Amino acid sequence: MRRKKNQPITIGGVEIQPGERKTIELQLGKLYTHTPTTMPVQVICGRQDGPVLFVSAAIHGDEINGVEVIRRLLQVPALRRLKGTLIAVPIVNLYGFINHSRYLPDRRDLNRCFPGSQKGSLAARIARIFMTEIVNQATHGIDLHTGAINRSNLPQIRADLDDAETLSLARAFGTPVILNSALRDGSLRAAARQKNIPILLYEAGEALRFDEFAIRGGVEGIIRVMRALEMLPKSRRAPGLEPMMARSSMWMRAPQSGIFRAFVNLGDRVVRDQTLLGIVSDPFGESETEIWSPCSGLVIGQMNLPLVNEGDALYHIAQFYRTDLAVERLESYQENLESADFPYADNGLLE
Repeated sequence: MRRKKNQPITIGGVEIQPGERKTIELQLGKLYTHTPTTMPVQVICGRQDGPVLFVSAAIHGDEINGVEVIRRLLQVPALRRLKGTLIAVPIVNLYGFINHSRYLPDRRDLNRCFPGSQKGSLAARIARIFMTEIVNQATHGIDLHTGAINRSNLPQIRADLDDAETLSLARAFGTPVILNSALRDGSLRAAARQKNIPILLYEAGEALRFDEFAIRGGVEGIIRVMRALEMLPKSRRAPGLEPMMARSSMWMRAPQSGIFRAFVNLGDRVVRDQTLLGIVSDPFGESETEIWSPCSGLVIGQMNLPLVNEGDALYHIAQFYRTDLAVERLESYQENLESADFPYADNGLLE
């Protein structure tokens, strides 16, 4: 059966024809120095018809792992055989990226300002441009994030698991953990859902740090999703183990201010009332509080800074009935990423 020819796509007034690859600078306005600011976008328009997938990073300007994920993704040779259209936006929040900040100059979180407004705050205006030029033209989306400053996340997909297509794509991405995550008002995921666009949120690593494990997982996951959408040829590699799905998770917070000594790490298995997570003490060790796991599961988020205030988030634990299976999935995932010769190897994944 002969496949239908792809359609051109127009972003920022620039038309990209089937078979073309173009970099576009979306105009965001000017700084008070009269310097123009832009949002860089690269579009690959395949010759044959297919889905339109956007991949975005640095909506929070200090979450830079996704920028490297997209850079490597765009070097994958298999994109020469792309069906459909790939829209890559490595730096959505240019202001925050330049200033090593999560936020925009107006101190707003861009991921709480969607779908945006033409006459609203700076954050709202940027959100509207992104929705109008990128999201509204897509059929699917993947948004790349990391943990906050001094906090690392295990590679994980957060998504609305009650939506069948989103769940299918989350499984295809292949992280060891998939976390059911409610939609937040003002988030990109919530705005995309209003447009019936399935979107995955990939969380991995720490703000302002490159994490090779997280980056490799991001590149591989996006490629797997593109294969599942038939945008790229099927892989000859055997499929990995089925990810574990967590319907709930729990944050463990510091019971007092002090110095935190951690006894478990990302990816560790914890057992309710049996695993000592850590101890918070004063500098003299005269007042110490032990922190025991209140649930069984897998550590998917961890505070890296040992100096904590009362109420600080120390651990994020995804809850599973079979924690042994969750650990098995993680070990298989790690072995797969370590064995792959990234980023360009002819290993059946990036060919």
